[in-house]
Amino acid sequence: MFKLPQFFRHKSAPQMVAAVDLGSNSFHLIVARITKDQVNILDRLKEMVRLSEGVDANNILSDAGQERALACLARFGQRLRDMPVDSVRIVGTNTLRVAENTGPFLAQAEELLGHPIEIISGREEARLVYLGVAHTLATNNQDKRLVIDIGGGSTEFIIGKTFEPLQRESLTMGCVNMTERFFSNGSLRPKMMRRAEIAALLELQPIEAAFRKTGWHSVIGTSGTLRAIERVIVEMGWGDEINSTSLQQLKRALLEFDHPDQIKFKGLSSERAPVFIGGVAILLGIFEGLDIHSMKISDGALREGVIYDLLGRISHEDVRENTIENLSTRFLVDLQQAERVENTALSFLSQVVTAWQLEDEKQAQMLSWAARLHEIGLSISHDQYHKHGEYLLTYLDLSGFSRQEQTLLATLVRLHRRKLNQDILNRTSMKSLHLLRLCILLRLAILLHRSRSTIELPQLTLQVTEKGLKLCFPSGWLEQNSLTQTDLELESDYLKDIKILLEFE
Repeated sequence: MFKLPQFFRHKSAPQMVAAVDLGSNSFHLIVARITKDQVNILDRLKEMVRLSEGVDANNILSDAGQERALACLARFGQRLRDMPVDSVRIVGTNTLRVAENTGPFLAQAEELLGHPIEIISGREEARLVYLGVAHTLATNNQDKRLVIDIGGGSTEFIIGKTFEPLQRESLTMGCVNMTERFFSNGSLRPKMMRRAEIAALLELQPIEAAFRKTGWHSVIGTSGTLRAIERVIVEMGWGDEINSTSLQQLKRALLEFDHPDQIKFKGLSSERAPVFIGGVAILLGIFEGLDIHSMKISDGALREGVIYDLLGRISHEDVRENTIENLSTRFLVDLQQAERVENTALSFLSQVVTAWQLEDEKQAQMLSWAARLHEIGLSISHDQYHKHGEYLLTYLDLSGFSRQEQTLLATLVRLHRRKLNQDILNRTSMKSLHLLRLCILLRLAILLHRSRSTIELPQLTLQVTEKGLKLCFPSGWLEQNSLTQTDLELESDYLKDIKILLEFE
C-alpha cells in the first residue's frame, strides 16, 4: 500500500470536483460537490463537437474537428480553470486514442482547460462506464448486468455485479464511424442497413462466446446514442423501452427516408440526427449477436464514473493500488525487497522534495509504484529485465491507469538500472527534469538494497547540491560495505554522463 510521505499529508480533500469526457462525438463536463461522501451534481455542460468526423484513413484529425473541439474546450476552461488540479479529471476516449496527430491538439486543449488530459484505453473506458452506471442503480441488486455504451468511435461492453466489473471489452465501432462507413454516400437502403448490421456482428464475434458464457440477468444501456434511440421510440409511440419489437419499428421507419440528412423523428435533436443511423445499426447487430430482447437506459455514464473514481482517489481507495498489488502477485515480485526499496526511495524524496520541486503527490505515487514493480521483468528473464519490465507495464491492461501514466511507470522501471537514456525520458508527459530526478531517487534506493538484506540501512542524509546530490553515511559504514561503495562509484559515472554530480561520504 502506498504510504504518502508526511510532506503531502497536510493537503485537504477538495469539496468540489469535476470530470470531462472528451468523446468522439460529444464533449461532456460535470461539476459536483462532495458532501459526506455523497456526490451532488451542480453543473452539466455538453457540446456535440464530432471530433472523429473527417478523420482520414491515416487517423489524422481534421482541422475542422479540432477547431470545433478547441472552441468547446475554451468554454469548458472558463468553468474549470480556477479549480485545484487534484479536483479535476479529464479523459480522452477512442478518437484521441487512435489519432496520430494529437500532440499539438492536446497541448492547446490543456492550455485552454488549465488541466492535464488523460488518454484512457478502451477497457479502462469500459470500467469507468460501468462505475458510473453502477452508482445510479440499486446497490442491493446482486444480479449480473450487461452494460453497453455506444459512443462515437467505440462501443463498450461490461458484465458486472454491484460495483465490480467482471468482464469488459471495447470494440472499435461507433455511431460516427459506422455512419461514415456505410451511409456517407447517402444510400439509405435495406441492403446497406444489413451490411452495417453484419459489420457490427463481425466486430462482436470475438467477444460473443465469452460474454454469453459469463451471462447476465439484465441489460443496461447508457450515453447519448442509446438515450436518443429510447427517446425516439417513446416519442414516436412505439413503446416505453428499447426492445426487439420497438427497435424493428425504428428500423422500418428509418428505411422510409431516402437520405440520412432527411432523418427526422420526434425526440431526435438536429445535432444527433447525422449519426443516428450508425448507432441504430450497431444496436441492431448487438441485439442479434447477443440475443438481447430488451434494454433499460441508465442516467450514469463515463463522466459519472470518472467522478466516482476521482472520489475514490481522494479518499485513498484508489483502484490503481489494487492493480499494483495484483501485478506484484501475478508476476511473483519479491514483496519484501520491493517494500525496502519503496521506503528508502520515499525517504529520499522527503529530503529533496522542495529543492528538487517534486511537491506533486502524483510524483510520489509514481515513485512508490515504480519501486514496487521495478523487478517485474524478472518473471521473464534476468537478462535485460528492466526492458522486460518496461514492455509489460506499457502493454498490460492496468485498471485505473491512463496511457500517459502507464508510459511514465514503464519509463521509470526501464531506467532504474544501467545507462540513463535522455531520449527515453522525453517520451513521457512529465517534465523530463522531474522524471530524471525521480529516476535518480529510485536508482539510489535500489542500489542501497542490492544485497537484499533484512537488516535496516543506517540513517542516511541526502542533500541537494549546486551540481547534483550528496549522500551522507554514518562514519565508517561505507568502508565496511565495499560493494555498496563500488556500486555508488559506478552510479556516479552514469550520472556524470547526464551532468549530475553524485557525491557520497
